[in-house]
Amino acid sequence: MGHGHDHSHDHSPSGKDLPEALDLSVPDAELSPTDVTRRRLLLGAGLLGAGAAASVLAHPGAAAAHGASPQTAQGGFRWLAGDHHIHTQYSSDAQYRVIDQAQHGYAYGLDWLVITDHGSATHAKIGVDKVNPDIVATRSALPGLLTFQGLEWNIPAAEHATVFVHPGKNEVEVLKQFETRYDGSLLPSANTAAQNEAMAVAGIKFLGEQVKARKIDGALFFANHPARRGIDSPHEIRNWRDADPTVAVGFEGAPGHQAAGIPAPNGRGGARGYYDNSPSAASFAGYPLESYRTWGGFDWMTATVGGLWDSLLAEGKAWWITVNSDSHVNYLDQTERGPGSDFNANGRYDDPVYNGSINTQAGDFWPGYYGRTNVGSTSFSYRAVMDGLRSGRVWVDHGRLIKALDARVRVTGDRRRSTGTPLGGVLQVRRGTSTELVLDIDLQDVPNWAGFIPVLKRVDVIVGTVTGPVTDRDAFTAPDTRVVKSFEVSATGGRVSFSHHLGRLDKPFYLRVRGTDGNRTQPGLLGASVDPYGPRLDVNGAADPWGDLWFYTNPIWVLPR
Repeated sequence: MGHGHDHSHDHSPSGKDLPEALDLSVPDAELSPTDVTRRRLLLGAGLLGAGAAASVLAHPGAAAAHGASPQTAQGGFRWLAGDHHIHTQYSSDAQYRVIDQAQHGYAYGLDWLVITDHGSATHAKIGVDKVNPDIVATRSALPGLLTFQGLEWNIPAAEHATVFVHPGKNEVEVLKQFETRYDGSLLPSANTAAQNEAMAVAGIKFLGEQVKARKIDGALFFANHPARRGIDSPHEIRNWRDADPTVAVGFEGAPGHQAAGIPAPNGRGGARGYYDNSPSAASFAGYPLESYRTWGGFDWMTATVGGLWDSLLAEGKAWWITVNSDSHVNYLDQTERGPGSDFNANGRYDDPVYNGSINTQAGDFWPGYYGRTNVGSTSFSYRAVMDGLRSGRVWVDHGRLIKALDARVRVTGDRRRSTGTPLGGVLQVRRGTSTELVLDIDLQDVPNWAGFIPVLKRVDVIVGTVTGPVTDRDAFTAPDTRVVKSFEVSATGGRVSFSHHLGRLDKPFYLRVRGTDGNRTQPGLLGASVDPYGPRLDVNGAADPWGDLWFYTNPIWVLPR
């Protein structure tokens, strides 16, 4: 099954003008008969018109890197592992220095990370300024690690989100303005839900405006632990994305706090991700009770085949997943906050001190210790990482389940090394053209940080029809999405390669891939016919994160040309 060969990537076309068939300002009379037929087909399917303009359907380049160059389009990615959700002593519930988190992340194999201390009155007034010199010093001390400054936004009317910007002379100013104006903790308590939802949209638009005004070179938003409390409704997620698709690009596919699931007495014996909640008055009433737990460590929105994430992808919305540590206080650490700290007065805790006590009750791992967000970058640079995240060239894993992954869709039989559309991309081919998925996975051959070599047992291919914009913006299912192929993995080393014939194109679709060590599976929430061997619902107190490992990729679309 395994074989060794080198290969490169090829992007779908990006940055081109909108095809005439998709440009509704061009009258039918000026189109060729083929383009008229295509336009009528797409209009009939709801893939053109209101709501479709912000999707990969109306503009396939929307899924490609913002500002991608022709050199980028020819491939040759450098996969950089990172974490965009990390707290320091500038958060009221954390304790570490920036350099502590950065040194550990770098030692555990990360190439980039984002410091995201909690938005609050104290942080806006003091912390956002004070943390910057520590971040700048870390950039100098660890030049092999890209260290971004961001914050964890209290989204008005919703949960939290990572917001971060490209380093530069205005990074602090923009973040401070954003936090002061739009953080949910600083808005009037008398605001209605509608007013707060509007402020969330305005905040995302503000970030995009700062990029357009060239105050900063880029800004990104990822919603964090989206299903934890059930308050990120489907329509809010759609509104965030549509506010500015170059800024709001995804959510955590799996939350941090994974060490919280380590069973007692060796751990706290809680819920992975601290997903131990029940519906509240603020929760979206349509979500099932199962959504308040993780599934194989992953958020219900991502783990459910045919669920909320798939409903976005079926619209043609470029919306990506990540995984992170959400590190505050780390498992087995032996430090505590500096004694006598006054956070409210100083905007930070004093530097941590050694206390000689092993902390088995902490729910977090150090950055890079357990989860990785692997980004296909064109170079080792801040811009390249942000472009890779924005374009969806991302796969994620827990416990270093695999070593490397390359997924491409191409015309069937095309064996040229330079061809294939990678993760996050859009392949456009003529109707009736036969396409295939080609997947190369380098199996893990070194121990992870728990001391064992993970073994990949199964790989699933998930395919869904692209049906266009929804009429109900609170929809969270994609009925046509399902697991279409599973590959059992018998090899224990080297590279394994799989291909799956996708048939002759008769309608637009997308695909995504996941894999597992096979230790804990069950039929998916929408039934065995949709997902026969999906992740199992995690049970509080019996959810050892090391005994249940998965990887997920972001999607690839295939559209008629």
